[in-house]
Parts: sequence; structure tokens; C-alpha cells
Amino acid sequence: MLALANRKPPKITAPPPPKAAHSAGRGHSRHAAAAPPPLPPKPPKPLWPVHAAYPDAGALLPFHRIVAYYGNFSSTQMGILGQYPPAEVLARLHNVVAEWTAADPSTPVIPALDYIATSAQAAAGKDGKYRLRMPSSQLDKAVQMADQVNGLVFFDVQPGWSSLAAELPPLESYMKQANVELALDPEFALIPGRRPGAWRGTMSAADINFAAQWLAKIVVANHLPPKILVVHRFTQAMVTGSSAIRPLPQVEIVMDMDGFGSPTMKTDAYRHFITLQPVQFTGFKLFYHNDVKWGGRVMTPADILALSPQPSYIVYQ
Repeated sequence: MLALANRKPPKITAPPPPKAAHSAGRGHSRHAAAAPPPLPPKPPKPLWPVHAAYPDAGALLPFHRIVAYYGNFSSTQMGILGQYPPAEVLARLHNVVAEWTAADPSTPVIPALDYIATSAQAAAGKDGKYRLRMPSSQLDKAVQMADQVNGLVFFDVQPGWSSLAAELPPLESYMKQANVELALDPEFALIPGRRPGAWRGTMSAADINFAAQWLAKIVVANHLPPKILVVHRFTQAMVTGSSAIRPLPQVEIVMDMDGFGSPTMKTDAYRHFITLQPVQFTGFKLFYHNDVKWGGRVMTPADILALSPQPSYIVYQ
């Protein structure tokens, strides 16, 4: 045992590396272990729901759907609000709200008026801005009608050659009311040299963010629930840089598909300009006259509820 203990231990050598798989004679072969299959590509990040600022307490969306009538009391051509007496307008609105409630009982419906408070004009006007501000008597009338149905009123701004910085402050006293919201119409926001009606206008993300920040300051200063800002669009150029639009805790933003035509045309526009360019919430406009004239019919609540995402704001012109 002592002699064995004095012996040097045997030298240990590493085993040779494995040979690559190759043919080894006729009729049989050796194979190396197969490499694991590549991992599948990650699925694309879903566009909806949008990861935006979470609304403050009291927000209406997405817990409700808003159904609105659009127009101006002084014009029969601009929508239903100018085509019938107030009592009939509200009766018709009541019926449409009932249709939407029946179509989607899980989502409470709020009636609303989308009233054109600043209207683009074909003539320059005294100050050359191609827009006309409605008198306070008309704005008051719109608010009173909304109050009769426990609804909302959206004051719609078509700035012509003016700017949002000039057109929003005259509406500030109304925005201090809890049921008054704001809508923007980029189609009628033009640069000097391009007359409304002859050209289509545009707004940038910076314009829309300016309006949202202006509203947010009013909400904070007056301890109001979050406001809703609606932006109408039906072309790519009508809103530029939409990915840079920033909803705020005090302001929910709805991008509304505003074009008329056949159901196929309208749903295609909704997909391209609203669904594939997410901001926060979506809207859909229906035209009692032009949708029938150019598309054969007005889409039903069931048609619109089949869209993805489902619109939270429905407006009839």
C-alpha cells in the first residue's frame, strides 16, 4: 500500500472532440445532434387599445357612446340642426339615441349637438379671414337645447385663414361649462391664398396639441371633469403627424371619420385614416343626404358596431 501511494497518478487527457456527421461506409451513417429551430418572430404590437394618458376621474370615454346631430341654425345646407325647429331636432335625436341603445345595450348613450360655432366662408369678410363667428345668442341656444336632453354640446371650429390661437379664446367662457366640448375641422383650416370650399385645409399634430393643452388649462383652473376634443378628417393630408398627437389626462381625443359615400368607401377611409393611425378614441360621421346620394344608403348602428375599433362618437349631418 505504501508503494502504491508513492506512485505518480496517471495522466488524464481530455477526450477528443466529436467528429462531424459524415458517411461511414455503405448502408449506415452517423449524425450530429440537430440544431434547435429558430424562434418564431414576435407578433406585431397591437394598435388598439391605444396606450395614451389615462383620463382623470369623471371621463366619459370609453364608458359611454356619444350620438350627436351636426350643423348650424342659420344654414339648411350644413346639417340637420338648421333643417328643423329645435323641438323636432331633439325628438329626432331622441329616436336615434334609442336606436343606438338598442343596438348596444352595454354602452350608455349620451345625446349631443355638434354646433358650428366658427364657420368657414367663401368670402373674405371684413378682416379677410374667411370665417364667421356665430353670435352668443346662437351658442346659448345650442347649450340650452343640450341641457333639455341632459346632453353635450360640441362647439365646432372652422378657422378659415385665421388660427386656433385666435379662434379658441372667444369660446373660453363656454368651455368652463361641464357639458361643453370642442371640435376642430381641419378641412376648413387653410393658408392665405387658398379659399375655403375651393381647397381642402389641414391641421398638424402641433395644432391639435395646442387645442388640447388650451382645454386642459381650463379643466384644471375650473376643477372640471375631462373635456373631449373631436378632430374631423377624411384624407391623409387633412391631419399631419398624427402619431405625435398627445391626449392628456384632462382631454380625451376623438379622431372622427368625416367623409361621405358608400359604406365600402367610408369603412375603407375609417381603416386607413383612423384605425391604422391610432390616437385615442374614434368617431364616425353619417350624412342623411350625401351618403344616400353617393352611396345608396345611410349605414346602420349594426354596420358601424362591426368596425374595429368600435367608434365612441357618432355624428349625423
